[in-house]
Amino acid sequence: MDFQHSTASLEMIDKVEAFMSEFVYPAEAVYAAQMEEGDDPDFNPPVLEDLKAEARTRGLWNLFLPGEFGAGLSNLDYAPLAEITGRSPWLAPEALNCSAPDTGNMEILAEFGTALQREQWLQPLLDAEIRSCFSMTEPDVASSDARNIRTRIERDGDEYVINGRKWWSSGAASPRCKISIVMGVTDPDADTYHRQSMVLVPLDTPGVEVVRRLPVFGYHERGGHPELSYTDARVPVDNLLGEQGGGFAIAQARLGPGRIHHCMRLIGMAERAFDLMCTRVLAREAFGGPIADQGVVQDWIAEARVRIEQVRLLVLKTAWLMDTVGSKGARIEISAIKVAAPEMATWVIDKSIQAHGGAGVSDDTPLAALYAHARTLRIADGPDEVHKRSVARRELRRYSSG
Repeated sequence: MDFQHSTASLEMIDKVEAFMSEFVYPAEAVYAAQMEEGDDPDFNPPVLEDLKAEARTRGLWNLFLPGEFGAGLSNLDYAPLAEITGRSPWLAPEALNCSAPDTGNMEILAEFGTALQREQWLQPLLDAEIRSCFSMTEPDVASSDARNIRTRIERDGDEYVINGRKWWSSGAASPRCKISIVMGVTDPDADTYHRQSMVLVPLDTPGVEVVRRLPVFGYHERGGHPELSYTDARVPVDNLLGEQGGGFAIAQARLGPGRIHHCMRLIGMAERAFDLMCTRVLAREAFGGPIADQGVVQDWIAEARVRIEQVRLLVLKTAWLMDTVGSKGARIEISAIKVAAPEMATWVIDKSIQAHGGAGVSDDTPLAALYAHARTLRIADGPDEVHKRSVARRELRRYSSG
């Protein structure tokens, strides 16, 4: 295993770090003020468009996407870049056009989309002219098992008719969100893994309704995580993504890179919290000296550094495997980091909150919002328990096969 940064990656690291220092961190307060002035949780603040323009001029655009449509970086190359953007998760990923759910949607459009689908939807996403959402999770079933999906996609002549309810369709409340990739059952009589398909559904299609926005621990993020209703929504059969019955396979292709990108950014979130914790405990005094002199605080700092480095190494190994044997070959490692990274990040952020006292649970620091985001990722893209099940089954097979 070789985790050494390539020349391209080292150059990009310097560029991304400079962009963060010169533009992103100073823009955070501006972003907050503009969002407050906009008085709309889905307002698109001008500062974000300024950041996008600057990022494009610096060649910091679509870094996540390999091949002809992106920057040509490997997963291992992208890992440190995504980590850096995770330090400001509300601004930096979108500023570089590397934010979910658009990243995953662009990946599957690039891999499975037709020439027309790429022209209609992929190119505008690559240019950040529009946003997109992914409608897979449903409120009425245990969505940790995608085989439970009930939404129906039925063919009627030259059209597909979609009926069902979805939720946690991140970004769908934004007026800039124009397309949804919907997963539903096209053939209930097929075998378990070939019942579902994916179709492209423009959000202005009659029968598509944003029912409600869903907060995350009370936070309403831009674009939201809405519940959507699809009632007799009709789209042309040409809107089928890939093959009919191929929805489950496409979902797996999408979720692998998406999961590791989340884990990369979680390391950056933990590093931001770690920086804040160390700065805080050195600056504040209690019981006759700096808080940093307290043994329990030093234990937090040491433990945080160990946990961050452990997860970073596991993420780098997983990225290397994805580059060398593919997402399928790295499936178990992807499950492992999907458990380890959010757990690590929530632990580090929690200790930073504790070190900040009352300030840690307020909006005077980014810690409370970071915690809400990190804690959610123990559920999103598969809960911890499902991923642990995959890891355990792989380990047990090694013993039962003998």
